[in-house]
Amino acid sequence: MATDLHVEEGYVETRGGRTWFRVVGAGDAVPLVTVHGGPGGTHDYLEPLEALADERPVVFYDQLGAGKSDAPEDLNLWTNERMVEELGQVLETLGYPRIHLLGQSWGTIVATEYALGSPQRLASLILSDPCLSMPRFAAGAAALRAALPGQVRAVLDRHEEAGTTDSEEYQEAAMEFYSRYVCRLDPWPEVLMRTFNQLNQSIYERMQGPNEFTLTGIHKDYDVTDRLSSLEVATLFLCGRYGETRPEETAYYQSLVPGAELVVFEESSHVPHLEEPQRYLEVVRDFLHRHDPSASG
Repeated sequence: MATDLHVEEGYVETRGGRTWFRVVGAGDAVPLVTVHGGPGGTHDYLEPLEALADERPVVFYDQLGAGKSDAPEDLNLWTNERMVEELGQVLETLGYPRIHLLGQSWGTIVATEYALGSPQRLASLILSDPCLSMPRFAAGAAALRAALPGQVRAVLDRHEEAGTTDSEEYQEAAMEFYSRYVCRLDPWPEVLMRTFNQLNQSIYERMQGPNEFTLTGIHKDYDVTDRLSSLEVATLFLCGRYGETRPEETAYYQSLVPGAELVVFEESSHVPHLEEPQRYLEVVRDFLHRHDPSASG
């Protein structure tokens, strides 16, 4: 990130506590607001998107419960509905009349729900590595798990049957899935490790489950596909060829949104903004330019 860019940080009062935000860049161009994944994750792994702040403000925030935001103990707070509400409260505090909205992974759920409820606020919507149907995601993850080496699947099966998924051997086997379908870089980038090291496991398990391929959380049946045709904003879908949010699922979501575009990153898995950063930034920058109204909305 260029050192001369304007940076503003602060907190927004949201239901349950304070949500931390960071704005990088300034000017009159329509801002790009980012929504990180998890659930229970942090903004850190999205920091490379700060490169777009040479043209417009780029907004990051840590969803309540992790990172620099407050971490209340009431697990009842952790729902998709409250996360959408939280995004709205952040935007109201920042006061932008129009925004471009980018959600990544679980953040695509939050971004899509916000876009369906407040289409007039959006200049465009970018859904990166989307998981808009958890049953479809679960089926895809099962297929990817089935493609793991037999000895890895045997370790996973044995510990899951024994209830010892917190064992080191199980975690090492699970990393085989992550290194193929979440991030193919070796070693993982520091920003991604920073997010994983701060993950609020309680939120993650409540909403998703114990890992990326075992969905047992409260939103395991979430599915927005029957409402995607109602999106009234220019929409871009992004995914990696080898990602856990597979290209076939992403293409299906794209087919449901009128006029939506799709770009598949051929050398990436679930985080193409880290695996193919230059091309990712080029694709996003071009899409923003093509859907850039005046900042006054």
